[in-house]
Amino acid sequence: MVQHTLFLLLIATEVAPAAADPGVVVRFETSKGNIDARLALSDAPVTVCNFLRYALGAHYDGGRFFRTVRSNENASNPVPIDVIQLEARDGEEHDAFGPIPLERTSVTGLTHRTGALSMARWGPDTATSSFSIVVKPSPAMDFGGTRNGDGQGFAVFGYVIRGMDVVRAIHRSPAVAEKLREPVAIRRTVVSNAPKIRESIRKTCSSVVSTN
Repeated sequence: MVQHTLFLLLIATEVAPAAADPGVVVRFETSKGNIDARLALSDAPVTVCNFLRYALGAHYDGGRFFRTVRSNENASNPVPIDVIQLEARDGEEHDAFGPIPLERTSVTGLTHRTGALSMARWGPDTATSSFSIVVKPSPAMDFGGTRNGDGQGFAVFGYVIRGMDVVRAIHRSPAVAEKLREPVAIRRTVVSNAPKIRESIRKTCSSVVSTN
């Protein structure tokens, strides 16, 4: 209950207003430049609210982009995709709030097109903090796709709106077995939203995020 209350207070007091922007936008300030993404709160509320808990709690500050997967040299899986993967400050398995239900693309209508933010997972309902950014369309990650053997796909929760040049620069950086030789540091994560939807965020997240 304490974590839940803190989360709502963070939304109320730490989200910087951006009056010209009608949606919730997150900025990742990295050592290679900024990446801005719009979050799909209405389409994927569970995943977005989970992300906001980590972002507003500064769990991604000090994290890093550590992995690049290229369709022409997939080392760990024969199904081609093009993504970069981010981890929170304590690593890929960083889990401050527990796993969340999988919001399948067959339900949300969101797809793994260029710029998609997509939660990393093992089995269904296991995603916590780590996620990927799609560099090229990767339909194998959608529901029914074969990138994950269970066919359930991965949860998309937003799209990059600025900074794909930074994403592509990270994607093509030198790597060994998908691990970047020099991980790209996340210096700070900043969330902004228009004041008119701040109450909507609070109401949505209080109804879908566990209070445990």
